[in-house]
Amino acid sequence: MKAVVVTDEAAGTAGMALVERPEPAPALNDVVVEVHASGFTPGELTWPSTWTDRLGRDRTPSIPGHELAGVVSALGYGTTGLSVGQRVFGLTDWTRDGTLAEYVAVEARNLAPLPGDVDFTVGASLPISGLTAWQGLFEHGRLQPGQSVLVHGAAGAVGSMVTQLAREFGAYVIGTGRTADRQAALDFGAQEFVDLGNDTLEDVGGVDLVFDVIGGDIGKRSAGLIRAGGTLVTIAGPPEARPADGVAVDFVVVPDRAQLGEVVQRVRDGRLRTIMGNVATLDDAVAALNPTERTTGKTIIRVRS
Repeated sequence: MKAVVVTDEAAGTAGMALVERPEPAPALNDVVVEVHASGFTPGELTWPSTWTDRLGRDRTPSIPGHELAGVVSALGYGTTGLSVGQRVFGLTDWTRDGTLAEYVAVEARNLAPLPGDVDFTVGASLPISGLTAWQGLFEHGRLQPGQSVLVHGAAGAVGSMVTQLAREFGAYVIGTGRTADRQAALDFGAQEFVDLGNDTLEDVGGVDLVFDVIGGDIGKRSAGLIRAGGTLVTIAGPPEARPADGVAVDFVVVPDRAQLGEVVQRVRDGRLRTIMGNVATLDDAVAALNPTERTTGKTIIRVRS
């Protein structure tokens, strides 16, 4: 099969190459998925799990990409809950070969059914941003209706999902971003917008929940905005500052079939919109994932038309 591989951690996306690799075989409780569309997060090339296995052994050349939508083509021994020919989407294991390939082996529990009226490219754009938003708001942030939420990067892939879900849940949403992001953040449901380049973040006052995707100085200053009993949730690594009278949680997204179902149902009925950027073929994936100019939205690789 054709697959994109990486072998040199220092090279980043520039070290990607399209090669022939053997098709994967399904292990216990796995399925093999014929990949139709794949999502890729550039940050994964800095994750140790891209380069070494769970025992710390080198696993290059490794296939990156952890989001996929496709069709089940084979079942491993003992696999239940999915069937050959079924449309699925989901999030693959960080320490195994990923989805920038024609086929991928993945634990069945990491996948959810993809309804027939949702395009494969849309399905591949959802797992990381949708699950990150869901878990950050409801599991780690314990959001309650009527609370106020400060969403950093509200026009980005994760932030836009956070904004839409929090607004649907009855929260008061304040989005942040660059000047150019204002209208998009408001369109996604933010009731206020803070321009991080020109406005003063502290003018927001107190909030019940901060969802931080930026870290650094913005993350530190955000800790001071948390009301008593509130929560700072971050995916930008361990927080450098913690709320005086609240809690701080940094987390890594995990696969969850039920939550994937919640996300895709909202996409189907129009409550949730995903941000997709460039859609490229697998043959053009290396160039598409090394853009020469700034792009908006997540680049999706369409593996099969």
